[in-house]
Amino acid sequence: MSTTTDTSVLAARFQETFGEAPDGVWQAPGRVNLIGEHTDYNEGFVLPFAIDKTAKVALRVRDDSRVRMLSTFGGHGLVEADLSELEPGSGEGWSRYPLGVAWALKERGITVPGFDLLLDSDVPSGAGLSSSHAIECAVISALNELTGAGLAAEDLVLATQRAENAYVGAPTGIMDQSASLRGAKGQAVFLDCRDQHVDLVPFDAEASGLVLLVIDTKVSHSHADGGYASRRASCELGAGILGVKALRDVGVERLEEASGLLDETTLKRVRHVVTENDRVLQTVDILGSQGPASIGPLLDASHVSMRDDFEISCPELDLAVDTSRANGAIGARMIGGGFGGSAIALTPVGQEQQVRDAVVRSFADAGYAAPDIFTVTPAAGARRLA
Repeated sequence: MSTTTDTSVLAARFQETFGEAPDGVWQAPGRVNLIGEHTDYNEGFVLPFAIDKTAKVALRVRDDSRVRMLSTFGGHGLVEADLSELEPGSGEGWSRYPLGVAWALKERGITVPGFDLLLDSDVPSGAGLSSSHAIECAVISALNELTGAGLAAEDLVLATQRAENAYVGAPTGIMDQSASLRGAKGQAVFLDCRDQHVDLVPFDAEASGLVLLVIDTKVSHSHADGGYASRRASCELGAGILGVKALRDVGVERLEEASGLLDETTLKRVRHVVTENDRVLQTVDILGSQGPASIGPLLDASHVSMRDDFEISCPELDLAVDTSRANGAIGARMIGGGFGGSAIALTPVGQEQQVRDAVVRSFADAGYAAPDIFTVTPAAGARRLA
């Protein structure tokens, strides 16, 4: 996907496509999760931030129930649907996300008219940067305003989660849309996934002489596949056996007890979530007291936990992390749902090119497709542009 940086160009293309000017243009960012993976649906803690890669939608409401949608990226023609006929699972590809949002709003009792929509995005798809939630958050921001629904950010988060879970069929939590809707420039979003409480935590890597590299391995993943769902089921099983509402309620001190109650696989899944929650809390404390340059070991430990206990890494992700660390990164880990996607590497500015070159060489030597490597910074959350 490639984005049109000029909002007026997107609006002009909308008018050319649909014959009338849009009611507005809205934007929502993708996200990078600094730390806290697979803790969100366990009612735990996460620390993502909105990134400077976004989905934009030009949208105009209609006076009927028809939906017409087009994207600026290649290979996709005009998609048409009727809101009166929406059922969970209907739609294909990217169109499921706007349709799921409309369905979820209707389910809340909000009257949603038909609409024309033009999508433009530069959030890499399948890279673990939440391209789907960026689309959903842009669309729900537009529909929330244009329908007069007036939903608060917390309700928009739950509506997009409902769209993902019940319409798209992906059992995701609330982290991605919380970062996209509630992010702020220069800040990470410390989110308590139990009650949606948010604290913004300063994360200015540049001021510490660092860059945060994203290494997109080009190994595509999908939250709707069985690997993600099976991990979530293991977490729910573990919580049930340990007699808690969610793994959020299990502290590190209970892991020894858990080892006597859980089978080996369930124990490993539980151990990841419990220790990852603890790493999030430590990271927030360290960012507040020492700054980004001191969180590297926690990023490293997070990757090891996902690789060995949650078992959601892959050879390409491990190679990206190991090569980054060996060439100057102070901490690195895979991000996202797993089984592909991206890794992040927190790297001193002076070592950035060395890390980039080494990762590219290592992928070529291993016979893997060339990765995309780029920097991200914490950016503003969803908003209207025009």
